[in-house]
Amino acid sequence: MGFFDKYTAVIEKTETIKHIGRVRRVRGMMIESFGPQAVVGELCHIQLPDRSISAEVVGIDGRTVQLMAFEPTDGITVECPVVATAEYLSVPVSRKLLGRVLNALGKPIDGRGEIGSAIHYPVLNPAPDVLERLPIRSQVTTGIRAIDGLIPAGNGQRLGVFSGSGVGKSTVLGMIARNTSADVNVIALIGERGREVREFIENDLGPEGLARSVIVVSTSDTPPLARLRGAFVATAIAEYFRDQGADVMLLFDSVTRFARAQREVGLAIGEPPTTRGFPPSVFEVLPRLLERCGSGTHGTITGFYNILVEGDDMDEPIADAVRGILDGHIVLSRRLAQKYHYPAVDVLASVSRLETKLLSPEQRAAAGKVRRLLAVYAEAEDLINVGAYAAGSNADIDEAIAKMPEINNFLRQEIEEKADLDATHAGIKRLASMNGDRGA
Repeated sequence: MGFFDKYTAVIEKTETIKHIGRVRRVRGMMIESFGPQAVVGELCHIQLPDRSISAEVVGIDGRTVQLMAFEPTDGITVECPVVATAEYLSVPVSRKLLGRVLNALGKPIDGRGEIGSAIHYPVLNPAPDVLERLPIRSQVTTGIRAIDGLIPAGNGQRLGVFSGSGVGKSTVLGMIARNTSADVNVIALIGERGREVREFIENDLGPEGLARSVIVVSTSDTPPLARLRGAFVATAIAEYFRDQGADVMLLFDSVTRFARAQREVGLAIGEPPTTRGFPPSVFEVLPRLLERCGSGTHGTITGFYNILVEGDDMDEPIADAVRGILDGHIVLSRRLAQKYHYPAVDVLASVSRLETKLLSPEQRAAAGKVRRLLAVYAEAEDLINVGAYAAGSNADIDEAIAKMPEINNFLRQEIEEKADLDATHAGIKRLASMNGDRGA
């Protein structure tokens, strides 16, 4: 790549004829202008005396252009010029992205300078062709025993991590980012508290995880369009590394806040709130985001998507819609977290739809045996706790009681601990075959 390639690319894309409109009305987040000639999704610049505000066309009504800004709209007045760029949002991509922190527009915010790449990926890419998706055959390592042993994920699979607030979703993502066998991590922090971003980078991710990661941040105080496009920017970056032949781990926190941002946009442009306050566009945009993840002809994108469920209701609209799109779900239990059982993975409520393709028959049999023991114990737990169960009444319950301490010790894991995949499968096999007598 020549030194001037990035400048040549900019010149080639420059529109020499400027289409200019004028702001006519500002209603909350919605900016309406008379002109310019533009298409939905096109980037525009609203010119203020002291700065320019980037915005995107989200609707057109005759000559009225509806825009939403990527930044606060303070200072916009009637008759401000609106300049169409004839461009869609894109992000510069290269290996230099590794270790960097970007904002919702793909611009660095870590003080380490520009990316400086002539290669740009469009943010609103279509999903890969269904016939070009290669079958998922190999297991990806997350370094978490409960997931690798009992809810296996494959290279190119998409799983949701479901829980209420404060149960450890971000910690689980940090563990996966540090321990995964994938080549590159792309981490999207969408709608997060500003305080949590640096804490996640320094405490949950750490220097080892950051060195092979790209982080895209759009905190809760950014406009809804910025939160929306930040999600697509992260996905476009993951697609770039996938196209280079890498196995990419896309860690997304959280889909719920992404959906709420789309709700704000939809309601602002006049959509009716149909499903518990969510307009139809929310359920249209979710598969457009989630289906872009998966296996390609060169590499793979494995997706772990956090879903913050309202009131621990796993059947609320966003959780229900996402669960139907993804290839599996991992449920974090508040009950386990209250017992200081971390990671608080509820194995019985979780499922990987590709388990039969990722585990050998022997591994599936061992994992199934451990799951059955967990289910038997859960069913009889109340009787056991009140002392109403008499030993010897049921052989399965006796075996579950005997093995439960070992199973719980196996499923618990310290945040800094990395579990080897082969050791995890060996541990599951040992739990399934160990002596089940009381007191063993």
